[in-house]
Amino acid sequence: MQNLMRANNELFRRTQDERFGSLVELWQHCQNEKEQSIERWHPPQVLVSQPADSRLTLAMGEDGSFGMTDWSFSQLCKLADVSKDTLNKLTPDTASRVLGETLPSGTKPLQALTTGETVRAIHRASYTRLYNADLLTMVREFATDFVPPQKAGDASGSSDAGTDTDGGTGLYCGEQDMFCFLIDPTGWTEIEGEAFAPGFFLWNSEVGKRSVGVQTFWFQAVCQNHIVWDAVEVVEFSRKHTANVHDSLREIRGLIEGLVEKRDQRRDGFVRVIRKAMETKLGEDADEVMDVLNKRGITRKLAKEAIEVARRQGGLTIFAVVDALTRIAATLKNGGDRTEADARASALLTLAAEA
Repeated sequence: MQNLMRANNELFRRTQDERFGSLVELWQHCQNEKEQSIERWHPPQVLVSQPADSRLTLAMGEDGSFGMTDWSFSQLCKLADVSKDTLNKLTPDTASRVLGETLPSGTKPLQALTTGETVRAIHRASYTRLYNADLLTMVREFATDFVPPQKAGDASGSSDAGTDTDGGTGLYCGEQDMFCFLIDPTGWTEIEGEAFAPGFFLWNSEVGKRSVGVQTFWFQAVCQNHIVWDAVEVVEFSRKHTANVHDSLREIRGLIEGLVEKRDQRRDGFVRVIRKAMETKLGEDADEVMDVLNKRGITRKLAKEAIEVARRQGGLTIFAVVDALTRIAATLKNGGDRTEADARASALLTLAAEA
């Protein structure tokens, strides 16, 4: 089993304005950005940096002049093969002349992504964009039961942990990239006698900061700092933003559909096991039940208490005894004893599957 830190890392680097409370809210933000964005294609020589007060703008012929984000300015420096740190030490006028002499020439156009009066990204022609909104549209269609985890700092019903991570939602979108952490809180089932629920991470960047990808998994717990504990069946897929990047929508959809299908199969199987456990007796009398429990590693003292509780609940079925053992285990003082008792109780359900 693995402990997954990806959502925890996102939590600690996201500011309040990058957090979204629901998948619909995040999708709407990304859809608005897509609708307001324009891809502008120009030969390199058309792109001209110009000083404007204490900063640089980027003129693109008849399209006009645009401001730049820190990310798009970094990309412009990379295209010019000039250190961003060096240019930041120069006056806007001098930096403009340096870029004018070092930006590439040629006939292959560059693509600039603008939103309003700002350039968000600058790429060579080989870059292919996948919009966040398109990715989230697919998720909304095929992961209908998945929701973000509890807000950071809310694990104990409070958000007074005293750090700026309080209220982190698992749903983020900033200037450079998007990230989603979604789980199915109703999808709990058993895998080899232990309880797991399905979840996945999803990420993308419209501006070239990171690849597009997904990581699916089954987990046992998510703490208030969004560390995913004891994950199994972890599957990851990612792809760079090249010509075939839109094929990743099909690949990611397939992984999410597979997760949902396995959840349904396991949940249906678990329901059948529980139903059978409620109908099947663990033994005909207390002595026979005691013998079964002892062979399963349950102490005589704990077994005797469980049998008495199960009888009061209506019988010595597998389910009644397991439920009784679980209730008693919760009262044990030692954490190790509680864990061991829970594990042995859950293992009894396999008797229903075998019956």
